[in-house]
Amino acid sequence: YKLSVSPEMDIMEYCRKEWRGNTPVAKRMRKGYEAVAQKFASIRRIRGDNYCAFRATLFQALSQATQLPRWLQSEDFTMLPENLLSKYDWIKQWQLKQKPGKKMGEISDEIREYLILLRKKWKNISEIKSPLEKQEACDKLFKNEEEEYSLYEALKFLMLNTAIELYNADKSGRRVPVFSWLLFARDTSSNPCQLMHNHLNHIGHSGGLEQVEMFLLAYALQYTIQVYRLYKYSTDEFITLYPSDPEEDWPMVTLITEDDRHYNIPVRMCQETML
Repeated sequence: YKLSVSPEMDIMEYCRKEWRGNTPVAKRMRKGYEAVAQKFASIRRIRGDNYCAFRATLFQALSQATQLPRWLQSEDFTMLPENLLSKYDWIKQWQLKQKPGKKMGEISDEIREYLILLRKKWKNISEIKSPLEKQEACDKLFKNEEEEYSLYEALKFLMLNTAIELYNADKSGRRVPVFSWLLFARDTSSNPCQLMHNHLNHIGHSGGLEQVEMFLLAYALQYTIQVYRLYKYSTDEFITLYPSDPEEDWPMVTLITEDDRHYNIPVRMCQETML
């Protein structure tokens, strides 16, 4: 049994353990970790399956949540699957995570359950005042596989909804963020239906999130995802923001990656020292 989010470890201690050699790559990684250690004291390793981008982002968002995001409060939030299915028949081919021993109900009911769970967990955790208790509640949630994977299904569906909104906005001549063009410029996702078949349905099974899908996740959650990309140390892509021009009122979460495939999370912001 693997922990989804392992306990805190000192960031530089972790780095020394992982990157011992004197290769150019090891030196660059150590420099990268040193830069992160200026801001954060510890690191928590994220379980390395194809959900790690979701896991790292959601864990960070929940562990600092103090209120329910606006989009989670809306009345028709849980009606989303029904509303989309009434317009787009192809969504019936959504790949649901198979629950052993459970017969598949209507796909919209299943997804609705996941969305309700997401709202409930977010609300409960955001209402916890004590930072320690909040952290414990997050740790507990990410030890419950059944619930954890249901939340990722909810996130995937929100990404599909966001993609459909962006696609329709672009088709009707409204301004859309640049990443949206890139998303639909791929041969494998020239429209939301293809995006679902060739990408979203595979996340967590045979692949993780690609770069352009990190933007989509950020838009779906209305969060800025800041990533320390260690292998890009000393370039202007070392700290990458998704989206690159975030809305001012979006909260921010921070992740660390060594290769754009696996994500861990930095925790415990250092007190800014006076120069």
